Amino acid sequence: AGGDGGPSVPAAPGRAQVFSAVVDTFLEKLVTAGSYQRFASCYRCFYKLQPEMTRSIYDQFVSQLQTSIKEEIQEVKDEGNLEVLFNSLDKIVEEAKDHKEPAWRPSGIPEEDVRSAMVPYLLKHRSYLRKVLKEKEEENRKVAESVLAGRDRIAELQQLIQARKLAWQ
Repeated sequence: AGGDGGPSVPAAPGRAQVFSAVVDTFLEKLVTAGSYQRFASCYRCFYKLQPEMTRSIYDQFVSQLQTSIKEEIQEVKDEGNLEVLFNSLDKIVEEAKDHKEPAWRPSGIPEEDVRSAMVPYLLKHRSYLRKVLKEKEEENRKVAESVLAGRDRIAELQQLIQARKLAWQ
């Protein structure tokens, strides 16, 4: 027994696999809907004359129809790059499983939708501006202190100059 603590849960099939399964189911239902009995009833006169030939024609028709449909769908998958898109969608869904909060959905009222989208942004911006304002206020306070200290030093130097001037005279 493994030490992982429980049985392993099989991974859900990817969207590409689901798409392929849907196409295969569609083909099965198409062949069922166009059964040999219906085909033979549509070409009753020919069926009565040549039942083996009717069966052969039906088998070729169904085979070519399935091949043609599969080729068309493969072409659509290739042109639309569906394999890559399905895989990236699977990755997005897998990553979204970890999110605890619900995804945003429009309410249908544009004013509320804009408000719900803009208010968090504006609050964040306001917080940023307040932080910048505090930094600038602190910077201005320090500059003001240095200016006041400079003025005091200038006043001291002026007094010193005045005292030396008086002493020299």
